[in-house]
Amino acid sequence: MIKKRTVVAALAACIALSATFAGCSQMSTDNKRDMEQVIAEVDISKADNFPTELSAYASAVGKTTILKRDLVSAYISYGYSNSGSSSNAEIFNSLVDALVSNAVVTQYCIVELLAETAKTNANILTEYQSKTTEVEKYETLLGKDSDAVKKAKYSLYSSINSTLDSNEKTLIKEETDYAGTDTRTTPTNLETEQDDYYPKDKEGNLDYNVYTGFEGEGYNYLLGKSGAYQDDALEGTTRAFRRKAYDDYIKSLRRNYLIDESDENLADVLSLKATKNQYVSYLKAQIVSEYNDMYEAELKEALKAGDSSYVESVYDELLNSDKKLTSSDFESAMGDMSSSSFILYSPDTKDSEKFDGTNYGKYGFVYNILLPFNAKQSAELSKLKSERDKTEDDTTYYYKRNQLLKNITTVDQRSAWFNGATDYSFKPEDSFGYYGKDKDREYLFFEGNLTDSENGGRYKKLQAYDGRYSYNGKVYENDDGSYTLIGNELGIDGMLDEFSAYINYVLGSDKVTFDNGYDTENGNQAFYDIGKPNSGSNFYKDGSDKDIDYSNFLYASGKVDLGTFNRADLFNAKTQQYKAMSAVNELQFAYTTDTGVLSQYVGYSVSAYDTNYIKEFEYAAKKAVSKGAGAFTVCAGDYGWHLIYVTYTFDKGETYSPDWINNIDKEGTFENLFFEWLKTTGMSDATSRKSSQIISDFKKDSTVVKYQKRYQDLLDLG
Repeated sequence: MIKKRTVVAALAACIALSATFAGCSQMSTDNKRDMEQVIAEVDISKADNFPTELSAYASAVGKTTILKRDLVSAYISYGYSNSGSSSNAEIFNSLVDALVSNAVVTQYCIVELLAETAKTNANILTEYQSKTTEVEKYETLLGKDSDAVKKAKYSLYSSINSTLDSNEKTLIKEETDYAGTDTRTTPTNLETEQDDYYPKDKEGNLDYNVYTGFEGEGYNYLLGKSGAYQDDALEGTTRAFRRKAYDDYIKSLRRNYLIDESDENLADVLSLKATKNQYVSYLKAQIVSEYNDMYEAELKEALKAGDSSYVESVYDELLNSDKKLTSSDFESAMGDMSSSSFILYSPDTKDSEKFDGTNYGKYGFVYNILLPFNAKQSAELSKLKSERDKTEDDTTYYYKRNQLLKNITTVDQRSAWFNGATDYSFKPEDSFGYYGKDKDREYLFFEGNLTDSENGGRYKKLQAYDGRYSYNGKVYENDDGSYTLIGNELGIDGMLDEFSAYINYVLGSDKVTFDNGYDTENGNQAFYDIGKPNSGSNFYKDGSDKDIDYSNFLYASGKVDLGTFNRADLFNAKTQQYKAMSAVNELQFAYTTDTGVLSQYVGYSVSAYDTNYIKEFEYAAKKAVSKGAGAFTVCAGDYGWHLIYVTYTFDKGETYSPDWINNIDKEGTFENLFFEWLKTTGMSDATSRKSSQIISDFKKDSTVVKYQKRYQDLLDLG
């Protein structure tokens, strides 16, 4: 089980330092004293524009000191892995700037939280100032037994465990017979934890600890004492492996002068100064997160009270910008569309070619399930192309290509999820319902996301991926940990059977219908007779001997009944359109050999004008897009069969008129996604409560002092 951790996100430009240490051979420092040098100081209470309403809490700010050790830690965890694109001086200067910005934002958030907490606890300022260490102060502000403190500890512990896991994997691979190398793209959100998750016991206490394999007086880091981590422990782990992995971890700290062996118990990981410093960074991240939550609540309350002025002002600004896009610019914007990059307006397409003689071209997005020619068929196709080049006889070429297409077969492509570096497969419990269970198909994938994502579960749901489509074939487990897979072969008609049946399964009723003469029992046999010798038919438009009629390459088409289509609900998991899209996307992961589409937000963009796609695909995609979301087509091409499904289309003009008040809390709606994006951007608002505005207000000469000479040796590294 791969562990992909999420740490509470701070505001823009903030860094939560991790312990993912990778020794840097370039780094050299003289001694402990050098690492303890102060390279910058921050105190926003000295700013002339420090808010009057917060002045009572200015004394709590104090001076934040940034040590050379902090800069080295940041370089190791971030800069070193990115050093290929920038000079060391550029990296170190940018990291100093980020550390300063982080301190500025954190100080401001501390003051705001003190002021807010004082509304219910008049003594909070006194309690905060009475503490002597940063850990004590921050835990007091957040609440020593609060979820925020528990999440900070969980982030710390899981970060260390993840680092040790990485070290230990190498050791385990050296001792096992099988180490898979197959790869295939995996869905978005794979084993990504919920933002507010931490393991807890029945009493609500943190049920998680670090596993190093060491124990002693006052500490116990054995697997049996690691709480919920035991569920994540690497297969094949041993205490000896773990101790060696931890030894490598300590060596990386030692190489970078981040431990003091003279007065530290190196076996007690949580007592190390490096660990405590890391814990402080996670507490700071939680403080910023708490402020984020407070800010979010204020904005939502204002929206629900009818004051959507700020959100609307940002929306209108982007809308007006989109209205100025040319067709070319719009197509580029489509390529960048995501849950944080929106398209609010689509241009008129009346200057596009009329599609099917009636409708003008339309912009949209499509999925593509490609069933390819095999090696032998591809070789035969190459010969046919050579003959066509000599004879210029398109009809003979396309007719013979159709005969090759008729014999294309495919199997489930997800073997890498069994035999890759990580085994994602699992056998669900008997009570779990899934597609293929009645056909003796036994394996699903991504157990955590699929079975533990509801009702406050650990993991986020996979994005646009239903998850209940079982591996289509027989699976046999081998003694060395690998699998032997015998996939069920599908031709195009078998693929369409799976396509329609699985969508209907996910939607809960028969919603898929075919047209264009496709028979669900017998397929479309007439397709293979087009251009047949002595039949009198060809692939040209009427009255032409060279102008290809691309409608002849459509094998099947149809539509999924999505009910009322709402543009706001592209990622609203409760809607038919999202469920159908999730089913088709999963079938893409299972069958398509066009792996490029697997990394796309909602598929490939389709222009209302000419495209760079092969003409057969372009025609079939435009045909489907013209019928709107839920439409699908199957076309022939030089790569094989293309099963094309429309996920989203644009109509001329504003794509959607937001209902901020009613939809802001509905997960997956446009309003919800837009608001989530708005929270994490650096855009400022009238109350100066965005990170960029905080930094702009308080990151000044009067509040920040840098001592560049003290880290000049790092800037001078080659």
